[in-house]
Amino acid sequence: MKFLLYLPKGYEEKEHWPLMLFMHGAGERGDDLSLVKKHGPPKLIENGKDFPFIIISPQCPKGTWWKTEDVVALLDHIMQIHNVDDNRVYVTGLSMGGRGTWQVAGAVPDKLAAIAPICGPSDETIVEKIVTIPTWVFHGGKDSVVNVDHSEKMVRLLKEKGGDPKLTTYPEAGHDSWTETYDNEELYEWLLAHELKMRKKMEADKQ
Repeated sequence: MKFLLYLPKGYEEKEHWPLMLFMHGAGERGDDLSLVKKHGPPKLIENGKDFPFIIISPQCPKGTWWKTEDVVALLDHIMQIHNVDDNRVYVTGLSMGGRGTWQVAGAVPDKLAAIAPICGPSDETIVEKIVTIPTWVFHGGKDSVVNVDHSEKMVRLLKEKGGDPKLTTYPEAGHDSWTETYDNEELYEWLLAHELKMRKKMEADKQ
């Protein structure tokens, strides 16, 4: 699996850094890595933005969907060879990558501190596994590609199971709800405010 890797400024000066996994949408599939820079954090990095994360942005092969096991294997690999803070691993993605975000969270809920799926198709099969993961969902109210119902359903199901997800709907936005989302510094501040050990402590306190 090809991928883009971003290391933050001053990377060598710190022992541990937060890690963000970004999963692109269907239009960026293929073997040309420059396509991954079309949207999201890779686009912002290309335009000169600095992030306080290690950012891994894999590319899904042409004509396929995200294979969760391949993405998880890449995530594990990067966590082993780079200065990653195991307490601060985050996943986000848009459209096809939004669904990928749900599925990676369902596969490795004990590794993630928070997730931010954007305009992704729903996946009800993983709801019970991710109830305690801090989740912020984004969608355009006029999305004609992936109806906003998908995100609303996931948020509703999570709440029914005792979760506390956030949902931001842009009333006038179509499928592109990601540009505004990734341009919003509040998203990154929100991610960084969550740590895995904090979540596990809260889970233990409830038992």
